[in-house]
Amino acid sequence: MIHIDPEKNQEVKSVKTIFKDAGKQIAVSLCVLVVVFFAMNWSAYYQIVKHKIDVFLGIGTEESMNSAVTDQVIEEKLTATDKNALKAVKEIPELNLEIMPPDERLVIPRINQNIPVVTASSSNLIDRNWGALEKDIQNSLKNGVVHYPGTSWPSQTGNTVITGHSSYFPWDPGRFKDVFALLNDVMVGDKIAFYYKQHKYIYQVSDKKIVMPSNIDILKQTTDKKLTLITCYPVGTNLKRLVVIADFIEEQI
Repeated sequence: MIHIDPEKNQEVKSVKTIFKDAGKQIAVSLCVLVVVFFAMNWSAYYQIVKHKIDVFLGIGTEESMNSAVTDQVIEEKLTATDKNALKAVKEIPELNLEIMPPDERLVIPRINQNIPVVTASSSNLIDRNWGALEKDIQNSLKNGVVHYPGTSWPSQTGNTVITGHSSYFPWDPGRFKDVFALLNDVMVGDKIAFYYKQHKYIYQVSDKKIVMPSNIDILKQTTDKKLTLITCYPVGTNLKRLVVIADFIEEQI
């Protein structure tokens, strides 16, 4: 005859109940954290999802075709006289003139970004006041992407470093909280334009990598002209840094 100890059996049930309840609490907590995380970063992840859907559907890759279709529709509604006038206008050769923006700008066609480049004071860098430097950069990020103090400008030989948000607090007043949310979609071979002092500097992406925040090698100067873009990664976290490196190709005046 097998003897069952009621107290021991009850103790086993109690332990199982404790683990079961703890598992439920952990699962609920994780669900809440996930919801809060995406709620805090909804704008950045909305961009990511929308961009991937657009790429899948081929949206934005047929601009010239769409333009031709639009011209055809317009021509169908014109009178014969208007058509002759339109034909005469089209026969005038286009002038290859580009209006340079008055401010400094970074243009990344792959992710459809045209962003002002702003500066942060280099005085804190000189004084090695890292806390004040970080605060200054964060304030400057409200107005665009930031040229990292102490690094070169496009007109100079060396490494031009630009940092920007991939995501930031939704209540932050800045308009550029997620301009680099899609930076990971930039590919090797893509071209990036940097408008600086009414000149256009064109770079071609040569490398993309993930590094730890402590890695300061990405800020070091180089013997040739380079453009380095930095943002936090994964989007919505501060765990690592996504770095896109591009080589200088040409300057246009």
